[in-house]
Amino acid sequence: MKLKKLLLLTLTLAFAVSLAACGNKDNTSGTTTTDKNADSAETTTLSGSILASGSTALQPLVEQVGKKFMDKNSGVSVQVQGGGSGTGLTQVSGGQVQIGNSDVFASEKMKDAAAAKELIDHQVAVVAIAAVVNPEVGVTNLTKQQLVDIFTGKITNWKDVQGKDQAIVIVNRPSSSGTRATFEKFALGTKTEDLKGSIQEDSSGTVKKLVTETPGAIGYLALSYLDDKVKAVQYEGVDATVDNVISGKYPVWAYEHMYTKGEPDATTKAFLDYFMTDEVQNGDVVELGYIPANKMQVKRDETGNVTK
Repeated sequence: MKLKKLLLLTLTLAFAVSLAACGNKDNTSGTTTTDKNADSAETTTLSGSILASGSTALQPLVEQVGKKFMDKNSGVSVQVQGGGSGTGLTQVSGGQVQIGNSDVFASEKMKDAAAAKELIDHQVAVVAIAAVVNPEVGVTNLTKQQLVDIFTGKITNWKDVQGKDQAIVIVNRPSSSGTRATFEKFALGTKTEDLKGSIQEDSSGTVKKLVTETPGAIGYLALSYLDDKVKAVQYEGVDATVDNVISGKYPVWAYEHMYTKGEPDATTKAFLDYFMTDEVQNGDVVELGYIPANKMQVKRDETGNVTK
């Protein structure tokens, strides 16, 4: 009798274990869970390629953040190319890239208004542009009018602006450059023609190298490119510093845009969302000499008007 009871108990336990195993099986996914009623966090693995092109002023930031994003997402490839804001806007509009980096609003740069309206603006930072000279020219400050006269060819020697008796060599950016557009609009207040004898380069890095190595050279660069190899001159007596940009004292600045054509795909959206995290905005953005847009005490609309 005891043997029968023991056998019955054993069979009952085995049946109960079998039922429990069946109850825990997820028939829809083929995976098993410990509790069908428990809340579970869905994990999404990102994959795919992101190609960004355009502004060389923004390029160092996108490259650095891209590398960090790939470290966090091994299935994602982020590639960054320069070429200028106009190139970035044209390529994202044409579908050749996922992101078009630009120092200017698409509506300012693109001739096709309908194409510009198809683009979605993701403002990731603020960039300031400074006039830079070869350290040997002996100039520390230039007024707006002096800069206009230099870039239009009216002043051709540094001695005419309290510098050395040395010919001025202009290192300019092409017309597609957002950095050039920002400098002309907010430093010069006018567009300029390419002068005979001037040098034109489509990369901020090359501009920096040429200004550093060329006697009498002048160009313009984003603050992210500045170091002791080139001399950033004051604009109307105001230093090109982050604090002066934030307060509105220094006027030569623009938003940094990362445009997508329509709503981005999941991987590109995740990358753009990562750009706006505290980790990037208060880390990489500040570290590389850019300014988080939310720290600005002034704002600027598409027409260039500044408001508090």
